[in-house]
Amino acid sequence: MHVAGRIEDYALIGDMQTAALVGRDGTVDWLCLPRFDSHAVFAGLLGTEEHGFWRVGPAHPAGGDPPPADRRRYRGDSLVLESEWDTPRGTVRIIDFMPPRENHAPQLVRIVEGVSGRVRMRSALRMRFSYGWVVPWVHKAGNRTVAVAGPDSVWLDTEADTYGKDLTTYSDFTVGPGDRMAFTISWEASHREAPELPEPEEALRTTEDFWRDWVETCTYHGPYREAVVRSLITLKALTYAPTGGIVAAPTTSLPEEIGGERNWDYRFTWLRDAAITLSSLLRTGYREEARAWREWLLRAVAGDPENLQIMYGIAGERELSEAELTWLPGYEGSKPVRVGNGAAGQLQLDVYGEMVEALHLGHMTGLARNDYAQLLQLKLIGYLENHWEEKDEGIWEVRGPRRHFVHSKVMAWVAVDRTVKLIESGDVDGPLERWRNLRDEIHRQVCEKGYDKERNTFTQSYGSKELDASLLLIPQMGFLPPDDKRVIGTIEAIQRELTTEDGFVLRYPTSSEAGADGAAENVDGLAGEEGAFLACSFWLADDLAMIGRVDEARKLFEKLLALRNDVGLLAEEWDSARQRQVGNFPQAFSHVPLIDTALRLTASGAYGV
Repeated sequence: MHVAGRIEDYALIGDMQTAALVGRDGTVDWLCLPRFDSHAVFAGLLGTEEHGFWRVGPAHPAGGDPPPADRRRYRGDSLVLESEWDTPRGTVRIIDFMPPRENHAPQLVRIVEGVSGRVRMRSALRMRFSYGWVVPWVHKAGNRTVAVAGPDSVWLDTEADTYGKDLTTYSDFTVGPGDRMAFTISWEASHREAPELPEPEEALRTTEDFWRDWVETCTYHGPYREAVVRSLITLKALTYAPTGGIVAAPTTSLPEEIGGERNWDYRFTWLRDAAITLSSLLRTGYREEARAWREWLLRAVAGDPENLQIMYGIAGERELSEAELTWLPGYEGSKPVRVGNGAAGQLQLDVYGEMVEALHLGHMTGLARNDYAQLLQLKLIGYLENHWEEKDEGIWEVRGPRRHFVHSKVMAWVAVDRTVKLIESGDVDGPLERWRNLRDEIHRQVCEKGYDKERNTFTQSYGSKELDASLLLIPQMGFLPPDDKRVIGTIEAIQRELTTEDGFVLRYPTSSEAGADGAAENVDGLAGEEGAFLACSFWLADDLAMIGRVDEARKLFEKLLALRNDVGLLAEEWDSARQRQVGNFPQAFSHVPLIDTALRLTASGAYGV
């Protein structure tokens, strides 16, 4: 019986509208169709084989564990995955990919190729719609196999013979040197005509051409190019092509603590994540993606910046109600499994700063002028002017009480600062002196109320003693210069109090000081702990480089690179005790700072030879 592998055992394939996770043993355990945020057709990642999977690999004894591939890789700089098995009878290769959609249905293509000897193979396809809840009606339609349930239909096309057993579609076949056997599944709305017959070999050529051409745009050619390019490809794969929205991750409910409750749906567009992704794309030459994101932003926010949400659906949807899928046991027993995200209704003032910073960077790098984008920026500052002193839930979306989070105030300062600079450039008109004074007022308040003089460190919130890794962004945002003693003190305090034994950074202490009754309280309103947050660890490397400790920064960066799985992917967090990746996967918020740190270290010459 197959069970989901470790999170880092998976590789990503996708078509820039949805994505699948393929395990080392050739099992697709996660796929939502037709969009990232659609119901899963394969949900074995969050349950068992009963909840849907598609395994193609060397035949193995019934009831035994399918053998893992001996090696796998992406074909060059692409999202085409190759996995190879060495068996007693020969070697076989499986090529997995999803062709970028144009006018065809969403497809997942699996091509089995014989390398040497003669290898007995098996395909086992168990489709379960609605996250494993619904068993579809599977039947033959000519030479095709179709599964139908409610609004969905999935079509299997192959030249191999197929048969049904135990509510699963099987195919047994043998490949020798040079033999190729293709399998394709295609989605279509069940009330529409069948999708066109796929052309797997032609689809493979066009998919490889697409990625090769896209990667040629990359302007980074430094020593970390392999890691940077793989991260850029991953970010592109997380972009919903029709709208330009960028999902935080293609998965839901992969736990931040194995067996715990910190399980969230990340298949939406966080303004914060998308804004920092935009900045990385701009700095590496991808202006078209940046322009598409800006257009998505303007449509999502529309004429209502006063009701700005921290996240939206990939087409700009506002309603993201959170629910629990009680029939799924969760990844390694981590419950609940959630879809939707209740944090969409939170107040997070830092989002205004990230948005304005992204718009500012687009302006500074010559992105074509958009008058509404500049008008939106002015409206956002108009809102902040009246609300920046409010408490909020902060960057980490705590589900405990609102606080005056220091990072939120710093990013409010960033929003005003960048807008002041825009007005000073003469490109827009605005109340320059009033907003200069506002910028100064925010700065003064943060330095007075968010700084602990005795410990020489900024703190998580006004009046608190806790630290927060988001404070590492203070010098990166230009709030204070890197050589300011308060910045250096904050960096060193975070190193002392928020780093794990292996040198990676926690977001914040989950257990706060004792409450009024003497019991320890969790600042985020959740039970349990979490792993080291990879984005924060990259931020520390950035800060170390900025304060002149470049050798230390490089060593930390290269330790972080070593956490990537064999195909270069990172989840959200690292569990130091279990020595494994945790959280949703792959995570844009991990790959973006990887790119940024690589650019910074390359510019400083702080890299090994």
